[in-house]
Amino acid sequence: MKKNTLYRLYSGAFIGLCLVPTVLMPFVKGDESKEKRALAELPKLKTAEGGLNINYLSDLGDYFSEHFAFRQQLVTADGRIKTALTATSPNTDVIDGTDGWLYYAQTVDDYLNINTLNERQISGICHDLRLVSDYCGQNGKTFIFTSVPNKNSLYPEHMPLNYVPADADGNYELISAGLAGESFYLDMKAALADTGSSIPLYHATDTHWNNLGAYAGHCAIMGALGRDVCPAENWTLEPNGRLGDLAAMIYPSEDAKDTQVNSDCEFTYQYQGRFKSFDDITIDTVCEGGEGTLLMYRDSFGEAILPYMAEMFASAEFSRITPYRFDEAALEMGDTIIVELVERNLPRLAETAPIMPAPEVSEETAFFTPSVYGGEVSAYIGRNGSYTLITGALPESFFSGDDASVYLTINGTTYEAFRASEYSDCGNGFSVYIPADTELDSIEIFTQCSDGRAVSVEVPADKLIRKEQ
Repeated sequence: MKKNTLYRLYSGAFIGLCLVPTVLMPFVKGDESKEKRALAELPKLKTAEGGLNINYLSDLGDYFSEHFAFRQQLVTADGRIKTALTATSPNTDVIDGTDGWLYYAQTVDDYLNINTLNERQISGICHDLRLVSDYCGQNGKTFIFTSVPNKNSLYPEHMPLNYVPADADGNYELISAGLAGESFYLDMKAALADTGSSIPLYHATDTHWNNLGAYAGHCAIMGALGRDVCPAENWTLEPNGRLGDLAAMIYPSEDAKDTQVNSDCEFTYQYQGRFKSFDDITIDTVCEGGEGTLLMYRDSFGEAILPYMAEMFASAEFSRITPYRFDEAALEMGDTIIVELVERNLPRLAETAPIMPAPEVSEETAFFTPSVYGGEVSAYIGRNGSYTLITGALPESFFSGDDASVYLTINGTTYEAFRASEYSDCGNGFSVYIPADTELDSIEIFTQCSDGRAVSVEVPADKLIRKEQ
């Protein structure tokens, strides 16, 4: 009898404990801002079109799993137990390193030097950046491209020992080699490594560089431009006041903060227009003591570097817009144009071409006599503002040798194409932007390879596939 009573009490206590997160869900809510992502919303029985939501139960399950009471406390407890006992992270997006360091799991391929871009993709990225640089130069603009290294590329010593890099070059090194000697390319990894700072340039529990790292990046960029840097001295390491983005994924209920490095720099720049946060798509600034104008395409690493750059230019626009625009309207925004892209996102340069009028090839350019491809090639056409985009991918037989250029002849005018394309995952893509009012009577696509091979194909205008807008 006593045994049955104990079983009942145990079962009741267990069921009651399991019900607590559900019963208290309306009354106990976590701080969603710490999650660094949008949580599932409470689903509705009917869709926006008025029909029955057939995914209601699964959506309701997603909502409960992300909103039950004490969720962040339980996730934090799970994270602390697993990192302490097994030295592993409970979140697949976070790697638990040594000495309290955390790393972003999406940088693992770069760290291990695996799943890298192929040679054709690398040469295509370098080719496209040269086209942008040439176009900016022809229009009197200074162009700089730089890639901020992943944290584990600069500080590998805190990575777990079971992550062993392959004896090969990663995407960063391959692109750096392809752009070696180009005046528009800034090797940010080398610049940061050369600082010799005893204070780390990156946060221990965050993906990004700290203020000192951003300032070092600013100094490298201004050096590449041949300009003075924003004066900043007396750097001190202080409590950060915010939870690192990686720590927030596995310890969301904790108040433990990372550290920040601050200086005595006094900023005088001001924001123009509506400024909500550093996550704004575009941020405009003016500075009375600055010189020149700047258009800077940036990602989340641009948040910390923005104040230093804004202080040095009379006006600046910091943009997160992609694809990058280098059309006439964009070039009017700055006499200096900078593209900053974190290392882990370098493959995106092979997928999306920048918006820029395709360079016309002069009649004096000598082309090899191409052989005619007997099959069909799919090409896609879409509208983007004042441009028509023609893009696609070519068969493998169009390419040979170490490198190849792609050209499109449209109504007697020949254009050099960007090599990036969303329709190619192996570097065989092409993309051109031409004026939207161009009549498409005939299109010839051809390659000219470094070994002398040339292949062409004609695509009738009525065979172009319209892209969805």
